[in-house]
Amino acid sequence: MERSATSVAAFDARSGEQAEQAEQESVVVHVQLRPRRGATRKCLAALAALATEHDQVAFGITGLSKDDRVVRVTVGVDLGPRTAVAKFSPQAQAAYAFVSALFATLYDHMPVYTAEPGEAERAAAAVLLEQAPYGVSAADVVEGLPATSAAVVPAPRSPSHGLGERVPA
Repeated sequence: MERSATSVAAFDARSGEQAEQAEQESVVVHVQLRPRRGATRKCLAALAALATEHDQVAFGITGLSKDDRVVRVTVGVDLGPRTAVAKFSPQAQAAYAFVSALFATLYDHMPVYTAEPGEAERAAAAVLLEQAPYGVSAADVVEGLPATSAAVVPAPRSPSHGLGERVPA
């Protein structure tokens, strides 16, 4: 394969642009709250109260799903541009304080770090955010969601050796 000086310069320019975009790309951390189905309103009210205390932090409900026992509310918290996060900017510090408060204040709703929500969860969150101003409650939106199956717990494995076999000390 032949590389000319112009193709190298074009590659370097593209990689420089990509590096600049990566530096300016915002970092989002996702925290999932898992209130019991009857406590969804309480969870969202507590989240709204927490948001008023941390009004400088950009966040949003990025996912919504449910199973037989709990509703999963995914909250995306914007930490800021990647380079600012690395330098622990004031925006990143405020976002970290908000995430810490999420875990401390909403511990009853079992917060966990999670991956970015899927398309179905994002669509359900969009429905919630779209219909909330019209008086539709989160419980109503959640009731309209199809239930997803909970994580399947594998059956216990039977021992591969006989019951009478002993392991030497």
